[in-house]
Amino acid sequence: MQILTPAVAVAGRRVLVRSDLNVPLRDGEITDRGRITASVPTIRALAEAGARVVVAAHLGRPQGERVPELSLAPVAVALAEELGRPVAFAHDTVGESARETVEGLADGQVALLENLRFDPRETSKDAGERGAFADGLAELADLFVSDGFGVVHREQASVVDIARRLPAYAGGLVAAEVEVSRRLLEDPARPYAVILGGSKVSDKLGVIDSLLERADVLMIGGGMVFTFLKAQGHAIGASLVEEDQLETVRGYLRKAEERGVEILLPQDIVMAESFDREAAHWTAQVDALEQTPGGATALGLDIGPEAARTFAARAAQARTVFWNGPMGVFEFPAFAEGTRAVAESLTTAHGGRESGRLTVVGGGDSAAAVRALGFADDDFGHISTGGGASLEFLEGRVLPGLAVLEG
Repeated sequence: MQILTPAVAVAGRRVLVRSDLNVPLRDGEITDRGRITASVPTIRALAEAGARVVVAAHLGRPQGERVPELSLAPVAVALAEELGRPVAFAHDTVGESARETVEGLADGQVALLENLRFDPRETSKDAGERGAFADGLAELADLFVSDGFGVVHREQASVVDIARRLPAYAGGLVAAEVEVSRRLLEDPARPYAVILGGSKVSDKLGVIDSLLERADVLMIGGGMVFTFLKAQGHAIGASLVEEDQLETVRGYLRKAEERGVEILLPQDIVMAESFDREAAHWTAQVDALEQTPGGATALGLDIGPEAARTFAARAAQARTVFWNGPMGVFEFPAFAEGTRAVAESLTTAHGGRESGRLTVVGGGDSAAAVRALGFADDDFGHISTGGGASLEFLEGRVLPGLAVLEG
């Protein structure tokens, strides 16, 4: 994989950078700038080296239509603030505005194109359509830098096809993500602990299979834990469950036992009468979830305090920790304590940057959760920008956006 270094001549040249600026918005306001902040070092280095930087990214899933609330215009403002320099904004991707904006750049200046996914060719399954869109992007640049790790698992025009049309390099963010992911996949220091949360087992089937070959302990929380608990025979009230995955989960439990891998499930759960910020809630042991107020209609919305202490203690003892997915509905304060406890166990205060110890927060909801709970990125060994990409890498899959950089 060719990596962008200071030795690559960029002064006076147009450099198209594929970043991941897919940030959460609420009422037009960015609620988490993490991906923007992570994208800045590569963009800044190129600008300071005299490149004419053209940033391309997507936001949400507009399905090939121009959706005003998914415009990257507010992202351009935030990017300029993070960079400390102006960012010109093109109101299309390969049209007149894009061409005029790029032509108007001087050395060291930066522009951001409108949402790539407003053009249906960006995500088309037809290689010819994607290629035509990539041709338009290639006309705007002399070099391509892939720096959006969150999209390298996608076969898309701005990720794969463009890299076949221009001299292509991995940016610093992608290079760093690959290095960390390879350590997790190929040579983790032991004990190696994995913490998985989020809502669905089905979102993590491949990575669980892979991790059962590599990890020493898998700790399961979040909504997905109830499929595991039901597979063991526990009553779970009205908690989220994937009935069609119960036999798959039983297979995981058998495989873990055969391989000597510990699957650690919560001893207790925070239950609630409804999915609501202000819902009445209580803690129950896993073998008595329905023998409490609410009974069979109660919902599990967080791991309990005993489980939180157990998970945190095991994580703090590990030499390598990979965490993907919150332990509960962290957006509601009453159901955030499990996620908070796990996050705290991975911070610098607990050896999160200790020599030889690698702690990785695996992108997406996990990254948003730690920031929402008041933690800083520097509190952890590494916060990944690629949830889905991280998981697919750990499955051992070939990621098309990385493979194309190998030539």
